Amino acid sequence: MFVGHAAFAFGAVALAARHAGASRERALALAVAAGLFAAVPDVDMAYALVGLAAADPTSPMAVASSFWGASTVVHRAVTHSVVVAVPAAAAFALAPTHRRVAAGALAALVAVAGVTSGPLAAVIVALFVAGGWLVARFAHATDVRGRALFAVALFGLASHPFGDLFTGEPPRLLYPLDAAVFDGRVALSADPTLHLLGAFGVELAAVWLGVAAAVWLAGDRLAAHVNWRATGGAAYALAALVVPPPTLDASYQFVFSVVAVGFVGTVPTPRLGERSLALPSPATAAVTGLAAVTVAGAAYAVAYTAGLP
Repeated sequence: MFVGHAAFAFGAVALAARHAGASRERALALAVAAGLFAAVPDVDMAYALVGLAAADPTSPMAVASSFWGASTVVHRAVTHSVVVAVPAAAAFALAPTHRRVAAGALAALVAVAGVTSGPLAAVIVALFVAGGWLVARFAHATDVRGRALFAVALFGLASHPFGDLFTGEPPRLLYPLDAAVFDGRVALSADPTLHLLGAFGVELAAVWLGVAAAVWLAGDRLAAHVNWRATGGAAYALAALVVPPPTLDASYQFVFSVVAVGFVGTVPTPRLGERSLALPSPATAAVTGLAAVTVAGAAYAVAYTAGLP
């Protein structure tokens, strides 16, 4: 859900801002800030790099396994709390104009994490604080300030954990309080493969929201950027014959291969009557690629449920 968190926050804030009467430029600034803040909680994945040190570099699967294994030590804990999100958002909103107050509040968050969960948690929160501070400075430079900055920071930080409810361990929504809101992931299906495909669909929906909002803010139509090549994603149904049924514990082959289908959006097309090739615009490449991945994921799901393997 790395991309999905930011895309969802961007799209939701963009649509809300336009509905409230903001100009396209203002809505874009608010949406970009919200999307960046929504990505900040995943700075805790920095610790996953530790797992790469012991991995066999000649085995991609071993590297991926070590990376994700190390990530579980601190991921979705201290930075994925709505309790932490509120004071953090307030401090980030003050950071550009009241640096000492903001620095004191954020230092207190680091200290609480250290006392509650140890030095590693303190380091992770320090990274979280640094990331949020940089985003706040950027947002302030784009005229997102005061209450608006607090609102987009809070929405981005607080919306992030809920996107993780379908994969892995549930986030500690009330950290540092010793209380669990969810005792496990939210199951979309009893079948582990259908659950993974459902979670993948949720991710795609979040990305589509962000992409659609971006195209709309640009004053364009989404359909204008979908090339017929996206239908080629249907051929991915045949992957059900060679790709093992994916689950949350073994999803690498499926995820990497189905996302690779998106590169079809970057393929040049011949110019009529000419010997040259026409490169698609960045918007067309992105939208066509996303459409191809969506078609591919749906095709694989149909093949799996039909018992093609």
